[in-house]
Amino acid sequence: MEPPTSTDPTVLPSGLPVPDDDGAADALPGRRLPPLRLPSTAGGEVDLAEAACSPGTLVLFAFPHAGRPGQSLPPGWDAIPGARGCTPQSCAFRDAHGALTALGARVLGLSAQRLDDLREVAGRLGLPYPLLSDPKLALAGALGMPELTVGGARMYARLTMVARAGAIVKAFYPVFPPDRNAGEVIAWLEGAHSGR
Repeated sequence: MEPPTSTDPTVLPSGLPVPDDDGAADALPGRRLPPLRLPSTAGGEVDLAEAACSPGTLVLFAFPHAGRPGQSLPPGWDAIPGARGCTPQSCAFRDAHGALTALGARVLGLSAQRLDDLREVAGRLGLPYPLLSDPKLALAGALGMPELTVGGARMYARLTMVARAGAIVKAFYPVFPPDRNAGEVIAWLEGAHSGR
């Protein structure tokens, strides 16, 4: 039985299927982010290798598809484990942005959605961090990141990576529920800072 569907992208319906850890992100820690330039909702492009080598910590969260109010989600979206929750996850990182910044972290979101779609999302949600558009999933190809294919369209599976000194030091995957991911990242960063 399919879980109930809501067209409000800010609300996570109950009964969503929980994604299994299929090991698709196990090889990411230790990998270096490549010198890949992606268009940003903040204007211009972001070089991921440079962002990962900047002082502090890079938090890069990949998400499949952020919906718009009043528009239908892809068919069967709520029945796909890990698909639903891009807007609640983005809002959670928005709300936790101050705490993440205080821990020395810079946040970037990443999706295969077109830049104009991501600009609408960033503006509507008031995101204080940029979203990057990677419609060809170039980063997924370079790192072997997990993907979803829905209705013939390839998109990122939900995944959050933490990078320092150019390399991935932690991968959160699968991410569920997505609205708690920012809190999980903060807890991990606080533990890393305290040496736990």
